Amino acid sequence: MPPYNAVTKTLALPDGRQISIETGKLAKFADGAVVVRLGDAMLLATVVSQPSQREGVDFLPLSVDYQEKFGSAGKIPGSFQRRESRLSDYEILICRLVDRILRPMFPKDYHYEVQVMISLISADKEVQPDALAALAASAAISISDIPFAGPISEVRVARIDGQFVINPKTADIARADMDIIVGATADSVAMVEGEMNEVSEQEMVEAIQFGHEAIKQQVQLQLDLAAEVEKSKVKREYPKYEENEELKKRILDAIYQGAYDVAKSGNTSKAGRKEGFSAVKQQFLDQLLLEQPELDMKMFSRYYGSAEKKAIRDMMIKERTRLDGRQLTEIRPIWSEVNYLPGAHGSALFTRGETQSLTTVTLGTKLDEQIVDQAMVKGYNKFLLHYNFPAFSTGEVKPNRGPGRREIGHGNLAMRSLKKVLPAEDENPYTIRIVSDILESNGSSSMATVCAGSMALMDAGLPVRAAVSGIAMGLVQDKETGEYAVLSDILGDEDHLGDMDFKVTGTEKGIVACQMDIKIQGLSNEILTNALMQAREGRLHILGEMAKTISVPAGDLKPHTPRSQKVLVDKEYIGAIIGPGGKVVQQIQKDTNATITIEEKDDKGHVYIYAANANDMQAAVARIRGIAATPEPGETYTGTVRSIQAYGAFVEFMPGKDGLLHISEVSYDRLPTLEGVLTVGQEVQVQLVEVDKKTGKFRLSMKSLMPKPEGYVEPTERADRPDRGPRPERGDRPDRGPRPDRGPRPDRGPRPERTESSNNDAQNQ
Repeated sequence: MPPYNAVTKTLALPDGRQISIETGKLAKFADGAVVVRLGDAMLLATVVSQPSQREGVDFLPLSVDYQEKFGSAGKIPGSFQRRESRLSDYEILICRLVDRILRPMFPKDYHYEVQVMISLISADKEVQPDALAALAASAAISISDIPFAGPISEVRVARIDGQFVINPKTADIARADMDIIVGATADSVAMVEGEMNEVSEQEMVEAIQFGHEAIKQQVQLQLDLAAEVEKSKVKREYPKYEENEELKKRILDAIYQGAYDVAKSGNTSKAGRKEGFSAVKQQFLDQLLLEQPELDMKMFSRYYGSAEKKAIRDMMIKERTRLDGRQLTEIRPIWSEVNYLPGAHGSALFTRGETQSLTTVTLGTKLDEQIVDQAMVKGYNKFLLHYNFPAFSTGEVKPNRGPGRREIGHGNLAMRSLKKVLPAEDENPYTIRIVSDILESNGSSSMATVCAGSMALMDAGLPVRAAVSGIAMGLVQDKETGEYAVLSDILGDEDHLGDMDFKVTGTEKGIVACQMDIKIQGLSNEILTNALMQAREGRLHILGEMAKTISVPAGDLKPHTPRSQKVLVDKEYIGAIIGPGGKVVQQIQKDTNATITIEEKDDKGHVYIYAANANDMQAAVARIRGIAATPEPGETYTGTVRSIQAYGAFVEFMPGKDGLLHISEVSYDRLPTLEGVLTVGQEVQVQLVEVDKKTGKFRLSMKSLMPKPEGYVEPTERADRPDRGPRPERGDRPDRGPRPDRGPRPDRGPRPERTESSNNDAQNQ
């Protein structure tokens, strides 16, 4: 018998595939450990929570790590160390997907360090593991004794050929016009993220509802598993906050109206509002300290924060107005500018209220493509978007340690939004890099990146299909009365104090990407639909403001942008263009100052040429087309004499193509030699007279391009000689008798070996 007692539960997907969750076999020292399997894909998820709390920690120190083991797909990492190292951007994005739905599920007063680790230990090319990661994490926590308000789960919802599908096969996702991840508890949706092809708001709601129904089954599967695991039946005890209800009520009564009035004042400055709330707090604190010198400041800060939050939220619901004086649907003032940076290939400055993005577009060659080396994916990426959030954008001082998970997540949302309007891959030869630097931030900086990125693409002259804008929606809901207010274009404070952060991006036709995080349970379909329809109004307003600055792509690329042209050639010419050891293509690049890349695709050679100016581009294109062109008999060419022989000269009349110019085709005069007539390197006008059907060799002529001299008579060919009658057959010839014996032939020594060049010369003669 094995030394473990495994418990396994299974669930059938609508297409018949089975999801299983197993525990008790692996990682038994962890507080919770499960293996989730679909097909050949297997994820190991573990959770450990420290039994003691670190001093001074007043938040949940939760860390979620997702990593794909290269061995799971039978691969060795391509890095120098040949081992898994720091998480890739793709892995970090999955960490964020899981973290965002797990974090609200822990008790607010649970401040013990929690680490969730998810590893792809077996890969299946037809299974996308990101849709299973949250299920695995939630199951691991659910079978542990860690306090948790779950279970939760996430599923992928894709619309393929008009039908919604749960966790579709990888090969089918490419046909989807909607691809989202939905996360939820059994009662309500908590997280949505994904991309789509300009769909309507109603279609979006239908997809979310479809995903939620599948999640309910996965939640029940986890409950059934936990019911058979003893450890999960009694959750661990931990010290709760010491409550002082008298102090809590006194603080609320004392500062509520003052905070309400500051919130209602409509101060448009973030600094001004902060100063107003601080004055209310400090005035009451000074008075309270006189009465209670031993006041617990942590308790005071917690109670004051709750009271201030309640005052602001109540003001929004009752007054139907915002912290900065705006109406619920009102968008902050927008101003923008393009071509702000003359040295960039494209640039835009987009400012909305106190949020500002300076964005650049750079167009590179195929050599600039990003190499993608992941456990399940290996290839290249030609569209990059990087989002930077320096500390000065919020008036803070922090060390610059490169992009964090937040920057990677925000950049990915903007990238998914803008890639939907890029030219088709066969119409865009460039590698595109967009960089958004946030210079000021007070809410919706990722949406400012979308707007600035869209304008910068048009400023660069790229033929994008449409403009894209983005808006962040918020929600404030009273749990007791059910009243709520949906907020358009939220501030940073409204994000912190609110119950929802719903980012929606799209064109005039529809939604292209979204990211939604819900901080409360019980979000109704009514609220979700209202938020989406209100977001549409705001999105269209922002598109209108953007159009005042730029509405269509620039008519041409910037003068300093590398020009690009693609030349299609028959694949048999690829080798000729490259040349032995790359000599031919390197020489073309050296002569024309162009950059050339070649790939074989669809049984054709795709030659991409990048040049700084039109003259270099034309020269490079001519060289490529010259090599790949098919010589036509009767056409005239300018050739270069490459070598001279006794019987004629070899002339390169097209790049990589030589033909024989026989001595008799140089002139109408009979030439005994070409000495003094032609020299190596001389340019001559020649006509292609013939292409030998058997050997493919080319016969050239100069004299065919000259006028015939007066009285010139064409040489008589053998076919023109007088008929001498039929030649007698050998059998009819008169018998000449036996040949006299001439004796042995004198020894002439060994016959010299014929070289390839001498054979060619003989054939050309």
